[in-house]
Amino acid sequence: MVRIIMLIFCICLLIGCHPSATHVFSVTDDASYSASLSENGQYALVSTASNGILWWDLKANQLKYHWQHGNSASESDNSVFDTAISANAHYAATLSNSSLVIWNIQSGKSIGWWSLPASAQSVAIANNAQTLVGLIDGSVMSLAPEKNLIKFLGHNERVSSVSISADGQRALTGSNDGSVILWQAQTGQPIQQWQLESRLSKVQLNQRGSLSFVSDIKGHAYIYHNDTGAQQSQLAINRRQMTFSSARFIHQDKQLITGSPSKEIILWDTKTGKKQTTRQIQLTKNSQNRGAVVYSIASDENQNIISISNQGLVETWGNLK
Repeated sequence: MVRIIMLIFCICLLIGCHPSATHVFSVTDDASYSASLSENGQYALVSTASNGILWWDLKANQLKYHWQHGNSASESDNSVFDTAISANAHYAATLSNSSLVIWNIQSGKSIGWWSLPASAQSVAIANNAQTLVGLIDGSVMSLAPEKNLIKFLGHNERVSSVSISADGQRALTGSNDGSVILWQAQTGQPIQQWQLESRLSKVQLNQRGSLSFVSDIKGHAYIYHNDTGAQQSQLAINRRQMTFSSARFIHQDKQLITGSPSKEIILWDTKTGKKQTTRQIQLTKNSQNRGAVVYSIASDENQNIISISNQGLVETWGNLK
């Protein structure tokens, strides 16, 4: 019996056994191109291939809004490839290759549509509707309804990832040229700049704008203090390459939760950079792919971790501390 138990244990180590989610909810059976969770995991914003843009109240298990992004017949809704929700869940943004829409969550209506001067790459939105859009030409648009537009020109190549503090004051942008710039979203004034070895895969600010998480496609990932520019920690990644599709500071910034394009959710200690625990999202029964992308992660009021993936599944993982 002991030998059998040991054998099962060894097999689990080899194949990578992970606890399953405590609750799984499907928000779409359609293919999805992007999805975002609100800060507390109550809401989900999903861009689908053929069913438009969906806004879900996950606590009520209710589809609250069904939006159309396109402003003309030539721009279809399945062109929306990035989404964002403000930290207070008052605003949302949907981004296509050529246009941006900002939505008011209370009314469920669009409060602005913008045509973009270059192909878009990524979007982020603050509590006051201040919105960042990273563009393929290396520039970043910082805009809000009925306010002046700022175009930031600090990068030399396409801006692959953007983030904004909850108050809309600080912006964090990462580029294919390996540069990461922290700057004032209202003025375009640079605050800090860091250089990584390869093109950026993900940047993320904490809500207060005091910490920056940055990572490149070769698996180099760091957390910086924004006021001093000093490195707080380097994530202890023991692989040759690792990329991140999502990230969020949680639990009073003591932990960082990340998602990957290879089904993984990882919890990190922000002080030491050490990995604390790992989970793997599941595939749908009809999935033709062995991999799955973690689009977004959040932590609810009970500190349960919640994820949403390109499988159209919202999974609750409990408290991963």
